[in-house]
Formats: sequence, structure tokens, C-alpha cells
Amino acid sequence: MNAIPSFLRNNPVQGAITLIFAVLLAGFMALAPHTFLHGRIYIAYLSTIPFAGMIALAMTLVIITGEMDLSFPAVMAACGFAFAKVFAITGSPAAGLMAAVAVGALAGCLNSLLVVGFGVPAIIATIGTQFFWRGATVLLAGGLAVNMPEIRETALHHLMVGRWFEFLPAQAVWFAGLTGLFWLVLNRHVAGDHLRFCGDNPEAARMMGIPTAKVRTGVFVLMGMVTGLSGAMVCMEMASWWPTQGEGYMLLVFAAVFVGGTSVFGGTGTIYGTLMGAIIIGMIEAGIISIGLSGLWTRMVYGVVIMGAVSVHALLTPSSGKQS
Repeated sequence: MNAIPSFLRNNPVQGAITLIFAVLLAGFMALAPHTFLHGRIYIAYLSTIPFAGMIALAMTLVIITGEMDLSFPAVMAACGFAFAKVFAITGSPAAGLMAAVAVGALAGCLNSLLVVGFGVPAIIATIGTQFFWRGATVLLAGGLAVNMPEIRETALHHLMVGRWFEFLPAQAVWFAGLTGLFWLVLNRHVAGDHLRFCGDNPEAARMMGIPTAKVRTGVFVLMGMVTGLSGAMVCMEMASWWPTQGEGYMLLVFAAVFVGGTSVFGGTGTIYGTLMGAIIIGMIEAGIISIGLSGLWTRMVYGVVIMGAVSVHALLTPSSGKQS
């Protein structure tokens, strides 16, 4: 009987984000029952939320470690382009997927070289690599999109973004699997402790024998690989690649992470919080339109939700705002 209250006492941030989700969903159901009491909207959410959500999960680990990656929208475009070109040349979506993940890993290695190897602040380094990857991709593509409608006929398309059992978007299953894996890493593996120690106090982590350079490098590479996976899956879902791929994901990813309660100072964050944050941010735009408001309201509502969520988190964990 006391299990849920005990959980909420021990996990106030997760309880708060769950409450925010419940209130938002109840509001949409009350104001737009014709949409939110029908299953179609939830299938649509399962089709769209996972792409940004997967990147947000990886970003959570990066920020917990005390780092930041602003290059992922451009890396997503570069990985998607690698997928499209390799598929066009070989006819193999599997080869394209491996190429996308490899390019993502390369981007992560470049970020870690600048940040961990040369000591460049992560924000500055990843702003630079974002310009590099976006510019290089547009140059290689000649500014032209790549269409690949034939990919819809491949087995890998059905496996990664098809509709399982005729209704369930496969990307939602992959998102759920990645969520479970990252939760286990963060909460049930020594690697999760290493991430938190590095983010909370890097010097103390080094004194404890934690290989901080390897940990920081690892999260950047993982971030790149997950971005590559998401980029390839978006290409498969849309059956095309376009030079502006990834633009617009910056807001979705960081909003999901910070609404979910991850501390910008590092050392603290939860996979569950990011999952709920991704769902909340993903459902807002369709909810706004469904209740009869103009899409012009979307960004303002994003801002209200983000400010409200981070304010609640700050009140629940007041020490987080006192770090220097």
C-alpha cells in the first residue's frame, strides 16, 4: 500500500514529471476528446517520438557525465547521407545502416578528441563540429535530396520502421529497447556510477581510479552512434534524405532531457525522466492543434512546459542550483 508513496518520496523528480505528463494528457483528453480518446493519435506518436527520443536518451548520458553535444543535428544529416549513398551504391540497407552508425562513431571520436584530448570546452567544440558536418554534408550532396522509395520493399525497412502486427511502429519497439538498455547501464552497472562520478566531481573520480578520459570519450562515441542509428531510421521512414535533416531536433532533444530532470551541472539524471520528457514534448504540437489553437502557439507552450518543469525540479532538488 505504501509502495507508491515511498517511491515518490525517494524519487520526487520522477514523480513530478509523471504528474506533469498526466495533467497534460488529461487536459488534452478533456479539450480534444475526438482526438485523444482515439487510438490513431497514439500510433502517430509511436511513429514520430522515437527518433528524437533515442538521441535524447544518449544525450542524457552525455550531460550526466558533465559534457554537452550540440553537433548532433548536423551529425544526423551526415549519417543519413551516408546511409542514402551507401544504399544507392550497394542496394543493401544493412550496409547503409552500418555506414550511418560508423559515421556517427567517427563524429563522436572527433568531438572527444577536441574535448577530451585537446581540452576544448564541449559547447565550443561541438558548435564547431556542427558547422563542419553540416557544411561537409551539403557539399558532398551538392545541396540535393536523395530519394529512395525502393527501400520500402526491403526486409530491413520492415524490421526497423515497419508496422509490426499491422499496427505497431517498429521504431517504438527499438526506442523501448534502447530505453531499457540505457536504464540498466545507468542504474544496474558500474558504468552508470562512473558517469555520475565524472559529472559530479571529475577530480575526485580520477582519484578513485575511474578512467575519466575513457568514460568521457565513450559517451561522445555512443552519442554519435545513436544519432547515426536515428538518422538512418528517419531516412527509412521517409524513404528519402534531405540536406536539412536534423534541423529542429535541437529543441526536441534538449527539452526532453531537461524537462525530464537531468541536471545541466552533470552528475544527476534519469532515463525514465528523459523518456517522459520526450513523450511530453512530442505530444504538445499535435495536442495544441487538436484543441483548436494555431500551430503558432507551439513554441510558447514548449517554453511554458519547459520553464514549469525545470522550476519544479529546482524546487524539489534545491541544491542543484547552488553549484558553481
